[in-house]
Amino acid sequence: MAGSSNEKQTGYKQELNRALSFTDLLIYGLIFMVPIAPFGIYGQIAVGSHGMVALAYAIGMVGMLFTAISYSKMSSAIPIAGSVYSYAQRGINDNVGFIAGWLILLDYIFIPALLYLVSAVALADIVPQVPVLVWLIIFIAFNTVINIRGIVFTAKTNKIILLLEFIVLAVFIIVGIAAIAQHINGATFTFKPLFNASQFSIPTVMGAVSIAVLSFLGFDAISTLSEESNGGKKAVGRATVFSLIIVGVLFIIQTWVAALIFPNYNAFKSQDTAFYQVAGIAGGDWLRIVTIVATAVSWGIADALVAQTAISRILYSMARDRKLPHILAKIHPKYKTPYVSTILVAIVSLIVTTIFASQIGKLASVVNFGALSSFLLLHLAVMNYYLRKQKSKNYLAYFVMPLIGFLVIGFVWWNLDSLAKTLGFSWLAIGIVYLIFLKIFGKNIKISDDLS
Repeated sequence: MAGSSNEKQTGYKQELNRALSFTDLLIYGLIFMVPIAPFGIYGQIAVGSHGMVALAYAIGMVGMLFTAISYSKMSSAIPIAGSVYSYAQRGINDNVGFIAGWLILLDYIFIPALLYLVSAVALADIVPQVPVLVWLIIFIAFNTVINIRGIVFTAKTNKIILLLEFIVLAVFIIVGIAAIAQHINGATFTFKPLFNASQFSIPTVMGAVSIAVLSFLGFDAISTLSEESNGGKKAVGRATVFSLIIVGVLFIIQTWVAALIFPNYNAFKSQDTAFYQVAGIAGGDWLRIVTIVATAVSWGIADALVAQTAISRILYSMARDRKLPHILAKIHPKYKTPYVSTILVAIVSLIVTTIFASQIGKLASVVNFGALSSFLLLHLAVMNYYLRKQKSKNYLAYFVMPLIGFLVIGFVWWNLDSLAKTLGFSWLAIGIVYLIFLKIFGKNIKISDDLS
């Protein structure tokens, strides 16, 4: 019955396993965004924001909140696994949908590689005898097997790792506050990590925000599980908004504490391991090692696991519509997962990590280009779908709010570095050429706009 109902509503046969509750979706979003995400990129943001790390995350959260609301609106109206690809396709038209999907592919294809790389570099700091490549192979192989085994198995793994992340975060915050109270390293309470008038400038802070938003990428991935949710059409949207707010608050708290313990952001031994240096000052070498291992497990296993899940669903959705090779839409007969897409993501991750092995910051910027560009199209899809197609008169919900989201994301996008834009526009150009090829030589499936 569930399968036939979904087919009538969306035009697709229900092939994926509809087994995820609202809690599972919320955990999925939290895992993807990683409650301890700042551990891995704290140094870059601290230096880029001139010490105003908490402010960079606060702005990032507010900006992303408008995007999360747009995702919530579209996931309720269009409960399909393709995320922004499906939303732009149904909300605007098929061509824009393809471009949105192509752009988010840049984000989701590269982000597992980025996560694996951050984790491998973290472990290399405490086990330098093991080559980074070995850690990469271990992480990629482990996650690929779990993802093929099924979404329920993935969800159970997520719950265990999320609990461990919360424990580590709580330990750091408690130890950090104690260090501040004891004035370790000259620490004292101040609002400077949130706002420092002597160092503040919009270009400076927004440049840091363009990196900080990397930590928030993941709330959007909840929408890729729309065809695996059993909590109704609104469950995906609610999980999207709630998960973003929860991690945003956690990001602000932990980076504020870290900035108070080590206010001289220009004195880090290395930007890539800055947070671990702070942890070592606050609690000793044991806390430094704990934060390193926690980063490796949360980024290299938990976050990369859900990232691989998300991109495999988008590849599946686009291949199902014949926008990509149809073999990527193959479902495992036993586990009901898009296993060919999952294996492809693993192969691409290994290649990308090899290419960007010593350029984590640049890889992060490239990831952000794909995500932010697709978010811009998402906000336009909300306006077009509700105001033009659905004839809604609720201009506050369907014009003002997505417009604010569009402007905020657009401003952050504008501050991306030149390499990200060069590679991003090159990727976009390839996508446009491929789309033209599909129009001339390909066989496209006509998608109905009627979801009522």
